[in-house]
Parts: sequence; structure tokens; C-alpha cells
Amino acid sequence: MMDRKRNISLVVEYDGTNYHGWQCQPNGVTVEETLRSAVERILDHPVKMYSAGRTDAGVHAFGQVVNFATGKGIGLTSMERGLNSMLPPDIRVRSAMERDPSFHARYSAKSKTYIYTIHNAPRHSPFSVRYSWHVPYRLDSALMNNGARSIVGKRDFASFKKKNELYRSCERDILNAGARRRGDFIHIVIEATGFLRYMVRNIVGTLVLLGEGKITLDGFLGIIDARDRDSAGPTAPPQGLFLRRIRY
Repeated sequence: MMDRKRNISLVVEYDGTNYHGWQCQPNGVTVEETLRSAVERILDHPVKMYSAGRTDAGVHAFGQVVNFATGKGIGLTSMERGLNSMLPPDIRVRSAMERDPSFHARYSAKSKTYIYTIHNAPRHSPFSVRYSWHVPYRLDSALMNNGARSIVGKRDFASFKKKNELYRSCERDILNAGARRRGDFIHIVIEATGFLRYMVRNIVGTLVLLGEGKITLDGFLGIIDARDRDSAGPTAPPQGLFLRRIRY
């Protein structure tokens, strides 16, 4: 007999290389269906799983958060260990927690932080090819940082949405953003209350134009004001993007 319903949340990390994104879909293996299948095997009943965000194909996560309900009394440590024994090596549960019934992985989130990594060196390392965008020519990371800092605040980010994707509003609130060089790597961090699809990757692609000197800082600001996807830079490839943290 089942006990009272418990609201369980998991913090999950994964390498998205071998998956067709997070969200379940009919034409490929996804992170969500792989994780949910393991949860259902542990609990021996179907679950409705809610996630903090939906990463695209090839995108990784350090701190994806999900929640689901169960009446089973399995301990959190046993659940975490059991799931990790069933999951493939490129998906791991970092922690399990029992939450208040009102907790929702998506709607309770106060902000999400993404980090994008660029390998800025003449030759790409085979040890970073799955986790960074290789840009062989020298980028001005200080100028890119200035550009990233300029997007902080609440504004319309239509210039950085997925082309032809419709939204009721493209206004989003960016809480923090910056770019820093560490050796041959440039890390771009963006924290916001929410994102448009491809928003981070389109911002990164435009910041690379800025770092190359193909556009000026004023030109970058003009792209934001244009609210036109065609005015912005290319979409950065998925493998450099990580969902870093969800703040509640």
C-alpha cells in the first residue's frame, strides 16, 4: 500500500552529446525519457516528471532540476544510488531531496544560469571538442565582456530568439552576464529569470562577432534595439553550452 504522496526533486548532470535534447520526442533518445525510465523502474509506477528547463540536442547540464510525485517510501540515498546504478554513464543524479508539495522545478525557479565555453586557440584539443566551440582566431575577451555586461536588465531580446519562433512577449530579465578568459578558453556566463529558445547561443554568436572586431560595441547595442533576428550573429553550436545552475 502506498503512503502519502511525496514531492521528490533531483539535481541531474549530463553530457548531452548522445541525446536529441532533454524533452521526450518520437525520433530519438532523450535525456528526459532515459531518466524517467530509470525513476519508474525504481518506484515501480509511472511518473509525471517536470523539469526546470529543456536543453536542446548536444547541450549539457551541471544542474538540471526535476521533480515528480510518489507514494513510495524509498529513502533518498537509496533512490540516488539506485538511479545512478541504472543510468548510462553520461547521466548522473547529483542529489535527491523531498520538497514541499508546492515546489515545481520550472515554476518555482527564480533564475537559471547558463555557461558557454569557447576554445580560443589555433588548434582544437580532442579533450574539449565535445564541450566547447573552437574559434581559432584571437578574440578580444575584454570587449566581449563589455558586450555581455550591456545586456543586463529587462528588455526585448527578439534579436536573439530562434528564427520564426513565435512568443507572446520576447521581454526577458537578465540578472548577470559576463565573459572571462582563462588561458585558451573564454567562458560566457548569463543568468536570467527566463530565456527564449536559442537565446544564449545567439547572444554568444553575436559576441564572437564583437570579439573578432566585425561589429563595434555600439553595433552590438544596435542589434539588441533592432529586435530582429536577421540583424544578429550566427547561432553558436550546442556543444559549448551548459545549464549551470537553477536558483530557487
